[in-house]
Amino acid sequence: MLATDGLVACDVFIGEILGALILNERKQRKEDKMVRNRKVLLEIEDEVAMITINRPEARNAVDRDVLEGLKAAAEQILTESEVRVAILTGAGDRSFCAGVDLKAIASGEDIMPTRAVRSEFEALQTIGRIYTMFETLPVPVIAAVNGYCLGMGLELILVCDIRLASETTIFSIPEVQMGTIPDVGGTQRLTKIVGVGKAKELIYTGRRIDAAEALRIGLVEHVYPQAKLMEEARKLALEIASAAPALVQGAKRAINIAVSYPLEIGLSFEASTAVSTRQDIRQGSASLLQKSKSAS
Repeated sequence: MLATDGLVACDVFIGEILGALILNERKQRKEDKMVRNRKVLLEIEDEVAMITINRPEARNAVDRDVLEGLKAAAEQILTESEVRVAILTGAGDRSFCAGVDLKAIASGEDIMPTRAVRSEFEALQTIGRIYTMFETLPVPVIAAVNGYCLGMGLELILVCDIRLASETTIFSIPEVQMGTIPDVGGTQRLTKIVGVGKAKELIYTGRRIDAAEALRIGLVEHVYPQAKLMEEARKLALEIASAAPALVQGAKRAINIAVSYPLEIGLSFEASTAVSTRQDIRQGSASLLQKSKSAS
């Protein structure tokens, strides 16, 4: 065997070792991106962050660990520059989130993510800030609602940009029947999404509505068979992720301002965002022209 053959074989061997090391490093990085919380899972793949409330045995009800996990997931997404879209769902096919963990409350368990709060008012504000983190994430958040969506669960989907539901999903915001009122943004966000009259009806009565009714009143954007829900959510996420992130994120901020501020402020922000993202317009125009040619 020639000396050069030995060198080539050595190079191949070294290349295989380096390749294995790189794959292992990538695997480790992916594992590092998982939120260290068994009750809320975070996985990032193909520019999409998948957040899963993982308490199927308790219908994914909210307790301390869930709140801490949601907070950690939102914070993690903020640090991941490659994430362009997030999907929020519940484990299993029976429940997205059945609201606060009533068994924990009845047993006197403190569900607050921190023990430092000094009053009930401060506690509600703390939970509210965790929910609002998803509303203010720079990337769009898609709720894939797979089953019961009650109370705090319904309030959670209200902070998402787009809501998809399975045909079997049941929605309710029953706090008035429980001796309180929706206290994590439900009175404010539900009103903006479904209108004043419908929000009052749902909150005053606490009655349950099915996915078809939720679609009719604008609480969700699409309804799919249970078996197709996650596939459709991912398809939508990848479609959004294919657009220029600066434009999608700028549009999200502009739309959020439209909902929360006077028209003049929204128009001003819209114009400034459009100007600041003009660098992407040529790429976007070329892409649209290419799609048009392909379709014709």
